Amino acid sequence: MEKLFTIETHLHTAQGSACAVSTGEEMARAHKAAGYDAIILTDHFFGGNTAVPRDLPWAERIERYCAGYEQARAVGEAIGLKVFFGIEWAWHGTEFLTYGIGKDYLLAHPEMETWDIPTYLTNVRAAGAFVSHAHPFRQASYLTQPPRLFPEYVDAVEVYNCGNAEQAYNDQALAYAKRYGLAMTAGSDGHDAREMRGGGMRFATELNTIEDFIRAVRTRQPFEILRGKKKDS
Repeated sequence: MEKLFTIETHLHTAQGSACAVSTGEEMARAHKAAGYDAIILTDHFFGGNTAVPRDLPWAERIERYCAGYEQARAVGEAIGLKVFFGIEWAWHGTEFLTYGIGKDYLLAHPEMETWDIPTYLTNVRAAGAFVSHAHPFRQASYLTQPPRLFPEYVDAVEVYNCGNAEQAYNDQALAYAKRYGLAMTAGSDGHDAREMRGGGMRFATELNTIEDFIRAVRTRQPFEILRGKKKDS
């Protein structure tokens, strides 16, 4: 039987996300032990729940932001786990998983901290990024505004997120993606290596780079959603 390729697409580290408790190294080792082939680190960027002090110079902020990913990548190379870079960019609670831009892009664009949603999505996609709207229908105490949808500006929708407290939020996301013909992603939204949720995506083909992942999702390669455990389950 052909081996399937398992990837986590939505993951946080304590170095980059204030809500995470585990380091990049801990996340890498936990996912390797759980049988994953690859992970994508998507720490909260500066408009979200970042762990990076906002009063530092831009270049130092970016270095700190990327520290969890760089640590995880180094460990991944040693233990046989592929580690890719992504970001979770936010504007007043509306969040977008962004794949395909890297540290160089972040360093070169300090003005991105002031961009509104359409400007951000237009600019990063023009630079080659692939954007999935993260948990678009989630309801939680920290979210003070109703869902804001941008189907004309995104490439995909996160149709399953283990961090959603209610399955209805995932069902709404799936219906939204189908309505607009958008590609789909799924992830754990993990923050703690000691409490692995077990979500993600499983493909029949090996993904060796973030570009491989983007291509697989963009071209609608078949995949299995790993549903794992929802939040608080």
